[in-house]
Amino acid sequence: MSQLKKGALLSYATIIITNVVGLLLTPYIIRSLGTSEYGLYALIGAFIGYMMVLDLGLNNTIVRFIAKYRVTNDKDAEKNFLANIFIIYCFISIVIALVGVIIYYNMNSIFGDSLTSEELEKAKIMVVLLIFNIAITLPGGAFTGICNGYEKFVFPRITNIIRYIVRSLLVVSALFYGGKAISIVVIDTTLNVLIILINVYYVFAVLKVKIKLIKFDKEDFKTIFNYSIWIFVFSMIGELFWKSGQMVLGKTQDTKVVAIFAVGIVLSGYFGAFAGAINSVFLPKATFMVENKSSRQELTSVFIKLGRILTLLLLFIYVSFLLFGKQFIILWVGETYEDAYLISAIIMTAYILPLVQNFANSIIEATGKFKFKAIVYFFTILTGIVLGAYLSKEYSYWAIAWCYSIFWFISQIIMNWYFNAKLNIDIIRFFKETFGKMLFVVAISYGIGFLLNYFFVGEGWLNLLIKGFLFSLVYAIAAFFIMLNEYEKKLFTTFKIFK
Repeated sequence: MSQLKKGALLSYATIIITNVVGLLLTPYIIRSLGTSEYGLYALIGAFIGYMMVLDLGLNNTIVRFIAKYRVTNDKDAEKNFLANIFIIYCFISIVIALVGVIIYYNMNSIFGDSLTSEELEKAKIMVVLLIFNIAITLPGGAFTGICNGYEKFVFPRITNIIRYIVRSLLVVSALFYGGKAISIVVIDTTLNVLIILINVYYVFAVLKVKIKLIKFDKEDFKTIFNYSIWIFVFSMIGELFWKSGQMVLGKTQDTKVVAIFAVGIVLSGYFGAFAGAINSVFLPKATFMVENKSSRQELTSVFIKLGRILTLLLLFIYVSFLLFGKQFIILWVGETYEDAYLISAIIMTAYILPLVQNFANSIIEATGKFKFKAIVYFFTILTGIVLGAYLSKEYSYWAIAWCYSIFWFISQIIMNWYFNAKLNIDIIRFFKETFGKMLFVVAISYGIGFLLNYFFVGEGWLNLLIKGFLFSLVYAIAAFFIMLNEYEKKLFTTFKIFK
């Protein structure tokens, strides 16, 4: 079995494990911490999480350029490139530390109006730990990027699965014995350091990767930044999209409101993880296709192949959530978080198209044409963020969810024009072959799911599981007979899409 196939399988194993464990762990964390402290944990995590944009897109840059140097078999260029990358990372870590000091000494002025004195003291401790965490995580992530560039997906994904399982057990133990939000941050920081050390060993001892500064060339830095700067802009917008809501609500509302919105974001993140894992293993493949000058037809065919499978999986999750999501959330974390259902549904609706078209992002990165996408997202999503923040005082998290999602959807419409006109992808063919018959599957399954809700009225887990099982059966049968072609019917037993 190829590394690509194993990597994809492990990515989905990771998603299943993290989602299942996350769904089980989140209500336990909320009950253990309480709504206010969970809101504080989400708020500080989102606040410091902005620092992740200081990666400047270098991780993706590593994957793309290593894949390129493998095609050209230029070992010296690879060594020098990695040396320059780590020089940049050293400066980034220093900047993160300095910014962290500034944030620490200004916490009172930033959150003094919305947090109590006790919450502020806890927040300061978490800031110190999270700043250290990010300062080592960003350069440490480069080693995962190296593995991906070499298409060695198995080892980093296995270690990540182990890390998540161990992390979950430690969090449960810490909270059981009275630990609070700070304990979770300590656990995360410790495990991140350990995983980085393991990945360092694998890269140097197993992959035999060499890092050597052959020349300190301004042109190398220019090449790196010309490629990564627009990925950085896009990443910055992404961080703002996912985390600014908590920040805004932490400033205009209180930690309880932050907690409800955070649950909606968590569920949306689980939804997106299914497509994100596939994209992470296909960047090297996209790079090879671009370097080998694949035709419009070849690029479109791969785009459609992935898009159809992602559409089938994502629409199943999406329609299931629309039908049964409210009942699930009430059972999962309680009626206090009922509004998280609509928050998640709004964001998921805008999220579907970008996720289904993830392979186009790999092609954009492989061609180095990230500038247009970064600019489009900068203006559209930033407009949504500003408008949502302005309206949040009066409309709370509803303003943020609607404004963010509407402008995100607008940005994707613009990007579809770009895919067709500039990226050599036949977007009309993509929509016809991906969504044509799928709409009938969705209509039939949603209609029957609606009837299940009407006739099987209930509130418990057993009621939810019965309805979910019957809906899944209907969806699978409808998809099999209406949408799937012969290749895709074999796919679910052979998994040949990753050949």
